[in-house]
Amino acid sequence: MWKVLIADDEVIIREGIRESIDWNGFDMEIVAEAEDGQEALELALQHEVNVLFVDLSMPIMDGITLMKHVREKLPNCHMIVITGYDEFSYAQEAIRLQVDDYLLKPTNPQQLREVVAKVKEKLEQEQKEKRYMELLTNQVQKHLHVLREQFGMEWVAGRLTEEEIMKHLSLFGLPRSCPAQVVVIQWLSFKNQSIVNDRDRQLLLFAIENVITELLADGEKMVFRDSDEFIVMINWKPISKEQRGQIEMALKQHLYISASVYIKTVEGGITGVRTAYEKCKEQMAEESRLSPIVRRAKQYIQKHFSQPDLTLESVARFLNVSPVYLSRMIKQELGIPFVHLLTKTRMEKAAELLLSTELPIHEIAERVGYDTQHYFSTAFKKAMGVSPNQYRKMHITNE
Repeated sequence: MWKVLIADDEVIIREGIRESIDWNGFDMEIVAEAEDGQEALELALQHEVNVLFVDLSMPIMDGITLMKHVREKLPNCHMIVITGYDEFSYAQEAIRLQVDDYLLKPTNPQQLREVVAKVKEKLEQEQKEKRYMELLTNQVQKHLHVLREQFGMEWVAGRLTEEEIMKHLSLFGLPRSCPAQVVVIQWLSFKNQSIVNDRDRQLLLFAIENVITELLADGEKMVFRDSDEFIVMINWKPISKEQRGQIEMALKQHLYISASVYIKTVEGGITGVRTAYEKCKEQMAEESRLSPIVRRAKQYIQKHFSQPDLTLESVARFLNVSPVYLSRMIKQELGIPFVHLLTKTRMEKAAELLLSTELPIHEIAERVGYDTQHYFSTAFKKAMGVSPNQYRKMHITNE
């Protein structure tokens, strides 16, 4: 039953409205009556009324003020003005407050019934629309994972315009801004296990996503699988090298799989996500062709590049091979000497810190393994073509 409130300081008017209509026939019931605006407001909110009959001239609080409060607190309430005032200014204000009708006293019972019939029609239509939206929302929620995955794959494939990306971000409640990173996680175990069937593989993928989501609970992100069934994560808050190691360790401890995590900074705005994703996949493909010794050397450098005393000799000692042999293998497989590989790793991390943090240059220098800011700035300019400060300003301006 739709709930009705009659607000008028004249008893005879309230009785007339109450008795003129067969309320049950309209699926309505009068839940309360009020003789002043303040009382009417309290009762309207208490009962959360659907229909309000309101007189403009009432003590304590006038009808216009009452309707303003009701419109603010109960935006879907239908209001019918019944008044002795026949002034255009009142009608204007009533229209602005989106009243359903404006009737002059004394009211004609037939006219009153016609107005109530129209209001009932509107209420029923609104109820249908509400149910439809609830059904639609439920369906979207059920298939949200699939929709997010489809959006993610379209985004990293470069098949969406910036406007389309923005609309999807709004749909999924994600920031309408450029993400900081793209992360691609490659697991290396289950593909060699031919006994793993499709159902088990899907459960494993779901478990990997859950582990990652729990580990990185802070910060906005989107996690999905790409067309090769690798886990892709688009982060608005960059993850650190420690978190990268935590992901690899957690997957090994909880799911008994080894994994490699590839991270690239997003540059060039929101459509730059595709480029960052492709760089991750390129690095993955490159490393798959590497010998175990060079792959382990790269991994060691990725974890220890912040140590100023990291050298070819210390890496070779860790890997239990001679420095000459390691140097030759790195040069042969990567096409660059050890020192260039170390510098490249440090510069990539420095670029990431410059764009994703507000750390001063001297602190970034320390974090990537340089004893002095001057030495770092010289190396950065040689590698990137601009100074660290210029690199930061240039990219912030572009965004």
